[in-house]
Amino acid sequence: MLSRDIRLKTPRLTLRPTEAGDAQRMAQIQSNWKVTRMLRLAPWPATEAAMAAWADLHGKEWAAGTAYRFAVLLDGVMIGAADIDDIKGDEGEIGYWFDEPYWGQGFAREAAAALMDFAIQTVKLRRIVAGHNAENPASGAVLKRLGFHFVGDTLKFSKPQGAEVPYRMYAYEA
Repeated sequence: MLSRDIRLKTPRLTLRPTEAGDAQRMAQIQSNWKVTRMLRLAPWPATEAAMAAWADLHGKEWAAGTAYRFAVLLDGVMIGAADIDDIKGDEGEIGYWFDEPYWGQGFAREAAAALMDFAIQTVKLRRIVAGHNAENPASGAVLKRLGFHFVGDTLKFSKPQGAEVPYRMYAYEA
């Protein structure tokens, strides 16, 4: 089992395992519809109770090796989250979301690159998949810059939107 004392460092960011105390900030970020509408499984409206319930599962997932979820910090302030989840064998799925004021500044690429290194070097994943709402091409651009290749379009259910939405899927082979 991997220690939850892990910290991933980039030139500007620190990624640390999420904790119960992050629920308030997670709810604050996801209270912005522009953020949450791009996510598949986020509750809407976002509440601190829902985020606390979600964060409560993270330690169990970490211990089981099925997901590693990180708070992304800039100067000690949580600006988003990044994770590797749905881990089965040597494959997992990467995801990330950020508070709107931090969009377009390279934070998603920086955090995702650190998370990919962790997934490949520490978790020993050989294949990483990712997807994004088709209405969010910026996320696709991040994935392409990280070396992901496009594998196809699909429909996925969006909990916040309450409907299936077009999704673009990518893969990375380590």
